[in-house]
Amino acid sequence: MSSAYIPSTTLLKAFRLASPTRCRGCVRNPRPLPQLRRSYFSIHHPDPPPYPETHDRILSAAIRRVPEHGFSEEALVLGAKDAGYLDVTVQLFRRGVFDLIKYHLINQRLALKDNVQFPEGATLGLGAKVKTLAMARLRANADVIHQWQGALGYMSLLENIPASLEELNALSDEIWYLAGDTAVDFSWYTKRASLAAVYASTEMFMTTDTSKNFVATEEFLDRRLKGAQVVGGTVGGLTHYLGFWAGNSVNLARSWGMKV
Repeated sequence: MSSAYIPSTTLLKAFRLASPTRCRGCVRNPRPLPQLRRSYFSIHHPDPPPYPETHDRILSAAIRRVPEHGFSEEALVLGAKDAGYLDVTVQLFRRGVFDLIKYHLINQRLALKDNVQFPEGATLGLGAKVKTLAMARLRANADVIHQWQGALGYMSLLENIPASLEELNALSDEIWYLAGDTAVDFSWYTKRASLAAVYASTEMFMTTDTSKNFVATEEFLDRRLKGAQVVGGTVGGLTHYLGFWAGNSVNLARSWGMKV
């Protein structure tokens, strides 16, 4: 898919709109800065399903077609048929292929809390937990990684950038939350922006990784996280934060193949 020139100011606007404090239309409510735990979550009242049953059945069936057919209209149509619906049912998905991509992103993000659990009393530090969670999420792309550059192409289309960044921010927030981050100062924002940029570049690297069990991707992630720790420790104040956010917006766009 050819890349288009997108002014950095346009991208920054989209990135700000997708930030944790401005997230609109999210599948689940964002956590504001002072909130250290999900007040709406309990073992007796788990999170509601992110999709209606019909949508979920079609999209889950379509995802199983992605390894062969990619993130495509064909995968959506075959998914509808596999789920017992007529071809025309795919009109439920107004954004077409992007809805299928977003379904994968949301489901894999929500699965992290069940796929990665740290034993009580574990001596792993916060950084090690973040790396473990990020790598677990990356490995969840293993079955579709050969189709992921196409997905990134759809995500980088101008009309899809806000929703793509919104979900990337949600993933970054989820990883820090599950790692046990309890910071309530301004680092809450910078750490999430840093991790979002690191994750995006690592995901792009993974699409070209031919090493066994994605060892090269894990090494790449480790290097980027160590580099981000230096940035996270020095960025402070609103002015610096906005400049940091803008710079990461441009870097993120470039990692998706945009010309900015």
